[in-house]
Amino acid sequence: MKTKFFVLITGVLVCMPLLGADSRPEALADPIPEKIQKGSISVTLEEFVRVAETEESANPVQTNGAYARVQYMTPLPDGSGRLAINDLRGLLYLTDETGSEPTVYLDLREHDVDFDDSTFPNETGLAGVAFHPDFAKQGEPGYGKFYTAYSAPSNSGVANYLDDAADNHESVIREWSAIDSDSIAFSGESREIFRMGQFDQNHNIGTLAFNPASDSGEIDYGMLYASFGDGGGANDPREFGQSTTEPMSSIIRIDPLGSSDTNAYGIPEDNPFVGQAGFAPEIWAYGLRHPQAFSFDEDGTMYICDIGQTQIEEVNIGQAGANYGWRVREGTFATAFGVGWVRPNPVYPKPLDEQEFTYPVAQFDHDEGNAISSGFVYRGSAIPELYEKFVFADMVTGRVFYIDTDNLEPGGSATITELRVEFFGQERNVADALGFRNTYSRGNRAGLRLGIDSKGELYFLTKGDGRVRKMVPKI
Repeated sequence: MKTKFFVLITGVLVCMPLLGADSRPEALADPIPEKIQKGSISVTLEEFVRVAETEESANPVQTNGAYARVQYMTPLPDGSGRLAINDLRGLLYLTDETGSEPTVYLDLREHDVDFDDSTFPNETGLAGVAFHPDFAKQGEPGYGKFYTAYSAPSNSGVANYLDDAADNHESVIREWSAIDSDSIAFSGESREIFRMGQFDQNHNIGTLAFNPASDSGEIDYGMLYASFGDGGGANDPREFGQSTTEPMSSIIRIDPLGSSDTNAYGIPEDNPFVGQAGFAPEIWAYGLRHPQAFSFDEDGTMYICDIGQTQIEEVNIGQAGANYGWRVREGTFATAFGVGWVRPNPVYPKPLDEQEFTYPVAQFDHDEGNAISSGFVYRGSAIPELYEKFVFADMVTGRVFYIDTDNLEPGGSATITELRVEFFGQERNVADALGFRNTYSRGNRAGLRLGIDSKGELYFLTKGDGRVRKMVPKI
């Protein structure tokens, strides 16, 4: 029988196997020695739109001087060609696929919803938006409805989970009901449907999305997915990654139009852990560190971009009931908490799994980038060579990568290739071409996210200048 001891790490009592000095594994200095190569596909960027300059609400300024914290751009599901752009600082804009001047559709700062982005402006604020698939269908329960993910001060409401642990702020999902779905500015009512306490300033709520492949009448139609990180701090200090009594470190799935005696939402009956003791029924998948961004392909496949600690960035395929391993696994490697009493932050060779984990289909280490930001399967027509490839970005360096989506297998480590991107007539990455001062380390920060339109074309969103640029073929 293995001897175990308990050690107090950052206020958490952790059980670890007692290993002799000669049996401790060696940290991997370079876990993925193979270098990512540039491919043959070259693109350039075409000016599309620019949002207004916004100001950080925190005083004094806490982070870097982003012009506007544009996070994502997503099409409205109404065939209109309209596109929604969210700025973490509280603004939701509408533009369209012709590149019309963005107009403010909703400013959360002007509504009595306890919006607050001051605790950590890099991550808190208006984090995501999703429009109900029936948004434009008059007479349907989802008509005019859309959902925002945002940050609120602690004690501004009663959280569904971790109400007593909301030491820093709270993550909120709110439903908005527009009187007229065609209006250029929101008018209507709203209600809070979900709230989570956050003990630290980062790794909070991220993307909201509906599965576009689900048709009316199917069980997944109108079910809302949302991503949550582990609540912040280094190395998951409260061990939410493998905890299942609350839906941190997870993708949750709820019925936003449903309700129960205790909640303003419903629990889909086919959620994988419904009725299982020790599991929050909202959990669809868990064991993720900071899945700030995920997206659906047109066939319903979910791609999850999970930001790593200090070593590994992951692309995962969403699977109902999956456990992606954090904090005992990072990518296809073990963390210090997965192998015994060794130094945290490096990764280690993976031991035999004593439980089932779902591993990434692609991963890269910090020799190549620092934080995976967002990604989409390219379904556009402008760049045929990219068709059906999953394109994703590193938010710090601004490098953009892609993988083939055929035959992806968890743990298979698909080959990652770098996209060649031309700026102003020269091939460069975003941090060099458009970056702004990085307050985390030396050099520039790209502040890059990707967006998509209804035709599957991709766009670059850069916080340093608040611009959206369309990806087009290099001539």
